[in-house]
Amino acid sequence: MRPDNTTNHEVGLPISEVIKTASKKQEQRRWLLLSPALILLLLAASGPLLIVLVYSFLTPGDYSGVIWELSLDGWIQVIWQRDIFTGSIALSDAHLRILLRSIKLSFLTTILTLIMGFPTAYFIATRSKKRRSLWLFLITIPFWTNLLIRTFAIMEVVRNEGILNALLLALNVIDQPIQILYTDFAILAGMLYVFLPLMVLPIYSSMERFDFNLVEAGYDLYATRWRTMRRIILPIIRPGIVAGSILVFVPSLGAYVTPRILGGGKSMMLGNLIELQFGQGNNWPLGASLSFFLLALTMIFLLLYVRLTSKSAKSHV
Repeated sequence: MRPDNTTNHEVGLPISEVIKTASKKQEQRRWLLLSPALILLLLAASGPLLIVLVYSFLTPGDYSGVIWELSLDGWIQVIWQRDIFTGSIALSDAHLRILLRSIKLSFLTTILTLIMGFPTAYFIATRSKKRRSLWLFLITIPFWTNLLIRTFAIMEVVRNEGILNALLLALNVIDQPIQILYTDFAILAGMLYVFLPLMVLPIYSSMERFDFNLVEAGYDLYATRWRTMRRIILPIIRPGIVAGSILVFVPSLGAYVTPRILGGGKSMMLGNLIELQFGQGNNWPLGASLSFFLLALTMIFLLLYVRLTSKSAKSHV
């Protein structure tokens, strides 16, 4: 008889081979269970992106759609424009202004939500467990309402006859209403209101697990409040800050509803420009090229942000 510790009596194979076979079957079973979700993601996500990518290299139709002729005009027109009379190419001032406005407003939205969201999350994390639930409930209330309704609510605040101007007039701060609606400030205020909870919740999630005894230990070692914040609190909750910044910056860069309502036709962002090309502009290749340009721009900013934050984390170790 063969020793029990080296063979399997049922199949006559070494135990190591039996374990490898079992692990392979288990892995195959996992892939089989994952296959429906993978197929759905491939068809629902990669499929439309592939169609948009193909459209970006085609010729725009006369009224809408595309003509199946290879052309790079869609990609050229992202930043450049062709003169209809001479055919010369120059930088597209309109597209560059929209691009810079989108980056500026997205960056400011991320910074302001971080400035407002950090103390909010810190306040909630330092409350008792019962009160934390109440404050989190209040933070999540805006998610119960449609984004369009929330944007119209901000519109009622900043319009000429809105709450803000009425309050300033009642206090005799101004003599006539200030034009706030259809400006960059209105868009910034709207996105700040819409995306603030997306910054508060990840930071709170990191702070909830934070041991505040470390803060008291820092004070015992004669550390100032700022030094305690910079050397103890921020390095530990950095993952929450990174997650919140990504959750705010990515959707704000491609925002459509808020800039459309609060900015009107004067202050457009990339999302509005893309919609314009697929709608009134009837230039689907340019809209498709702008869509992938926005996707690439978002990926570049994300990689830069993650790389900078990782370097900062290593410098504090």
